[in-house]
Amino acid sequence: MDNSKALKILENIKRIIIGKDDVIEKILIAILARGHILIEDIPGVGKTTLAKALARSMDLSYKRVQFTPDLMPSDIIGINIYDKDLGTFSFKKGPIFNHIFLADEINRTSPKTQSSLLQAMEEGEVSTEEKDYVLEKPFIVIATQNPLEYQGTFPLPEAQLDRFLIRISLGYPEKHYEVEILKNHQSIKKLEDIEAVVTKENILDMQNMVDGLTVHEDILEYIINIANATRSSKELQLGASPRASIDLLRAARGKAFLSGRDYVIPDDVKEMALPVLTHRLILSPESRIERKTVEEVLKNILNTIYIPVIANEKHY
Repeated sequence: MDNSKALKILENIKRIIIGKDDVIEKILIAILARGHILIEDIPGVGKTTLAKALARSMDLSYKRVQFTPDLMPSDIIGINIYDKDLGTFSFKKGPIFNHIFLADEINRTSPKTQSSLLQAMEEGEVSTEEKDYVLEKPFIVIATQNPLEYQGTFPLPEAQLDRFLIRISLGYPEKHYEVEILKNHQSIKKLEDIEAVVTKENILDMQNMVDGLTVHEDILEYIINIANATRSSKELQLGASPRASIDLLRAARGKAFLSGRDYVIPDDVKEMALPVLTHRLILSPESRIERKTVEEVLKNILNTIYIPVIANEKHY
């Protein structure tokens, strides 16, 4: 399995984002799996820089929109403009008509505007009164959100959260990495110097290869067992949806590809379970009273699920 082009993307971005290799890998896995990415973090840790570095590395069109309380759906999708000379309306495309669309601080705008992304994220299309427009592939939404405790935020509805393949957090850099950043902040490779290492066609080819990776039936059953365990858990009010199961399979395929394998192993599923599932699960009232977290509950569930073992991995 030739994953050399994917590894080139990783190396390119690591020149910009220091000390966050694991997070960068998971974001690339989501892109290879045709998924959208939610980054939940405090301001100033490099979320926007990461999105720009991805777009430049993959030679994809990119647009960032700052989400604010007064943002309207037409500011994202586009608007019909009347041409008085022709006496007809023409559609002016909005910023969503790019390969990578960065919704910065998505939870600072109203649910009405948030929901304008739903069709584009699920179907890769935008519908207007006159016509349906198909978005050019690859199409990736990278959304950032501030922690809900921050003033002026609107919680994302469950239907919106379920459209994101993964949710991750960059977090603060470890001390020795931050020392390196401070020492070399002027010499660390700048965004303007980032050159494309792959083409749009390369990304589409890799996504097709990920789709075709072999998955043993026992792996499928393992994913279903995880999903069912979240649905029956007394510690959770809302378990994983069927879309979540499909996304976990897609993410596991992406992880296998990035690891240079043409088959999925149980560790791929287990490693991607937290970023794929945690934002889709809701704690029960009892669990909230006991100050449990979704991550703790899901980890306990994963530890109780039988992990399939097959003697010959080649048969995966």
